[in-house]
Amino acid sequence: MNRWLHSPLKRAIDVVASCVALVVLSPVLLLIALAVRLRLGSPVLFRQQRSGLGGESIDVVKFRSMTHATDRNGVPLSDAERLTPFGQTLRATSLDELPQLWAVLRGDMSLVGPRPLPSTYDERYTPEQRRRLEATPGITGCAQVRGRNSIDWPTKLAHDVWYVDNASALLDLTVIWRTARTVVAGVGVNSDGHATMPEFTGPDR
Repeated sequence: MNRWLHSPLKRAIDVVASCVALVVLSPVLLLIALAVRLRLGSPVLFRQQRSGLGGESIDVVKFRSMTHATDRNGVPLSDAERLTPFGQTLRATSLDELPQLWAVLRGDMSLVGPRPLPSTYDERYTPEQRRRLEATPGITGCAQVRGRNSIDWPTKLAHDVWYVDNASALLDLTVIWRTARTVVAGVGVNSDGHATMPEFTGPDR
């Protein structure tokens, strides 16, 4: 087991950095919340149960970026149809992820680690891919700076496992720096033909 993944120093950095970020960014959080309320209505936040460390269920919260639009039978429209230009901007800039700083403060997430994915994916991983659950999930990670949503699932999950084996303080700082560059450049937001990323259906997809 990589010692850095669960070291007291990594946790201390997470706590201090998330506290500072929440204080400094509080005006931004309030403005985004107001904008979401005015543009998309309520609720302002989107909540979903995802897998945390060891597959434990955690509550992941984001600013909502989609409408509640449905077809005539009450079935929700596709992500692409419900994602507004405003919502697309939130996702491209990763501003929708800011509420997850609270999860970092609680200890459910880390600043850097594999992104938390829906719990339904856990049984679809290969034994090697499942090793991504050995790390506390992060707001950003290696997959996010090596293609984001433009890479396929096997590649994305391989980057997650690589992080589990190679995590270090220097790597975390590098990922954070490269994340900032990726967000500013606005690259890798979408997978080809999808509003964000298609569902992971198994090791061959």
